[in-house]
Amino acid sequence: MTWSRILSLLLAPAVALATVTLQAVAAVTPVAATSSSNPCGSVPKLVRSDFPDKPRIDNRFMPMVPGTQFLLDGVVLDDLGNPHPHRIETTVTDLTKVIDGVRTMVIFDRDIQDGVLTESEIFFLAQDRDGAVWLLGEYPELYDAGSLTGAPSTWISGVDGAHAGIAMPAHPRTGTPVYIQGLARSVGFFDCASVYRTGKHTCVATGCYDGVLITDEFAPPDPLGGHQRKYYAPGVGNIRVAAAGGVDPEALQLTGAGLLCHADFAAVRSDALKQDKRAYKVASAVYDGTPHAKDTLPDPRVC
Repeated sequence: MTWSRILSLLLAPAVALATVTLQAVAAVTPVAATSSSNPCGSVPKLVRSDFPDKPRIDNRFMPMVPGTQFLLDGVVLDDLGNPHPHRIETTVTDLTKVIDGVRTMVIFDRDIQDGVLTESEIFFLAQDRDGAVWLLGEYPELYDAGSLTGAPSTWISGVDGAHAGIAMPAHPRTGTPVYIQGLARSVGFFDCASVYRTGKHTCVATGCYDGVLITDEFAPPDPLGGHQRKYYAPGVGNIRVAAAGGVDPEALQLTGAGLLCHADFAAVRSDALKQDKRAYKVASAVYDGTPHAKDTLPDPRVC
């Protein structure tokens, strides 16, 4: 893969990490728990007028610049405790899609394990005028030995009782209530998070970062899944994923981030558009009421 340049914050001296530690720590009790059945409080209200007509995401802990690709690499353990190499490849496209009355940015995600694609997902983010980033839906395709097996976890805000949630608060601070990241009970999706730590110093393969935010994420319907700690560097985004208990511990770190060159980015855009088109057949019950994704953002700064 050809990089046009590495993001400036990734030019810090690289830190060699010979191994990825998978030792799980005890799951923490979320703050501001409201009940044993719903520890996450009320669903955030989506106010469509709070979002601009032309989406832009410049939250300091989750910047999404079209043309940028992030690589997270590490290992995941199977049921027998055996480690498997794992990569998440996330690309910010220049496509938009209107979801629940909000024009969102289309993010393309590929999940690769043992060198084989296991999941390909497009998901939809938008930033409100206060700076909070919202998640408004997901279309994750599952693959087995290269063949598409379906997308049973598809959800779209406003369809079948699904609700958008907060992917990243505008001004994350410790001690603030747990927030819902998205809710779609029809497919068993209910993710929550809290601000666990702020202002931390963290090193990964791409370098060392100050002012790092750590969130604690969990899914109330899946208590055995444990918690995940996600580390976000200012101006960069997610740099580390660490397990905090659960039956499927995962450890990933940022290994690369930069703007793709034209040919590479065009290929990703094409794949994202094809996946959006497939969704009207694979997940028609959820997807049919949405308009097609469109290339409406300015041309990204690719090489």
